[in-house]
Amino acid sequence: MKVTLTAKLKLNHTREQKAALDAVTLAYRDALNYTSQKAFEMGKSSNAAKIQKEVYTTLRERFGLGAQMACSVPRYVGAAYKTLWARAKQAKAARERNPKARRYKGLDNAPKFVSRTLSYQYGRDYSFKKDQQVSISTLNGRLVLRYEGYAKHLEYIAQGADIGAGKLWYSKARKQYFLLVPLSIELPDPEPTAHKQVVGVDVGMRYFAVASSTSNKTLFKSGKAPLRTAERYANARKSLQQKGTRSAVRRLVALSGRERRFIADANHSIAAEILSRFPNAFIGVEELTGVRDRTEKRSRKGSSEKTRKANRRRARWSYAELLGFLAYKAPLRGSMVVKVDAYYTSQTCPRCGHCSRNNRPKKGLLFVCENCGYSLHADLVGSRNVCLRALVVRQDWAATGCLSCTPDVSDVEAKAERLQRYSELRWSPDASPRL
Repeated sequence: MKVTLTAKLKLNHTREQKAALDAVTLAYRDALNYTSQKAFEMGKSSNAAKIQKEVYTTLRERFGLGAQMACSVPRYVGAAYKTLWARAKQAKAARERNPKARRYKGLDNAPKFVSRTLSYQYGRDYSFKKDQQVSISTLNGRLVLRYEGYAKHLEYIAQGADIGAGKLWYSKARKQYFLLVPLSIELPDPEPTAHKQVVGVDVGMRYFAVASSTSNKTLFKSGKAPLRTAERYANARKSLQQKGTRSAVRRLVALSGRERRFIADANHSIAAEILSRFPNAFIGVEELTGVRDRTEKRSRKGSSEKTRKANRRRARWSYAELLGFLAYKAPLRGSMVVKVDAYYTSQTCPRCGHCSRNNRPKKGLLFVCENCGYSLHADLVGSRNVCLRALVVRQDWAATGCLSCTPDVSDVEAKAERLQRYSELRWSPDASPRL
């Protein structure tokens, strides 16, 4: 089993070396914008080979890029257009289902690249040397720079981990260059019986994460304080944008990215705490693809301030990032993460299996089953249902030798079959009618 990590290496450069890095990153960014405009004129093409044939000579002569960088620019732009076309296709399907859905505008103009980020091919554009040094390409030959980073990542590099294409990234706040290097680490293949406990994780707005295990251990991570901090950043940004003075713009530059970094740091901390609280676990998380489209109410001129505020709060936090951090950290700590169905996890009673919206009075934090009267924290109920579904996945894995939670039938039949099976799950054996 291979796990890919990204090592963030700080480059110790002098003023002259920084000037050389500035020149190559700015030339690369200009080349990206030039290529993006050419691809737009070619019918918004995402075909990297066609784009490269059109712009390669210009990238070499006009921007002074090396051969590998001149090849990576069309690939980067082609991938960007491919992503935009995928989003346009999703938006078109959404408009067919709902004519009031917003039209996608990402392809109205050529995408513009702002970040000073440069792609390097390992072994061609950059390579590691002895004494913790790295050699990287610039417009005028190579630079050999010392680097530093997280001790575990440096150990992986020294041990000969598989290294992929890296990125040279510039931090405006620190005025410092970093080299982002993907490292592939070989880990033992997981087995169904290798994990000591099964854990379910439910994510939401009031509590970012609620985790519970089959041994009734729980963890609640409230979102009240982090959301308040994130909202303060957003309000400060909005106020400075409205002011528009030169000093306000300077302050905006200083604050840029701070909210995003704060959210990423909070998600890292939550993921690490879950893995520390539940070591060596088989962790189930909800499949939340498209959750915003299903839950968000469209804000229009007649919408209430309450609706608009709720939408802003939903859009502010990245649950996919949290689950992604959890998924990549888990194998390094002897755990494993799988996605399970999110259908009705907070509306289904874990004691009797009854599923109804009325089990959540006024959509509050209290779950009260209208069938058996079972009462519990609604997010804890959700995490327990996710845990039960993860337990089903692990049992199927042990029985069949195949890790899959999707039956080999059509979508409608698959959903009905899975929901029927989930309705038979009980949190406590004493509450099961069969026993």
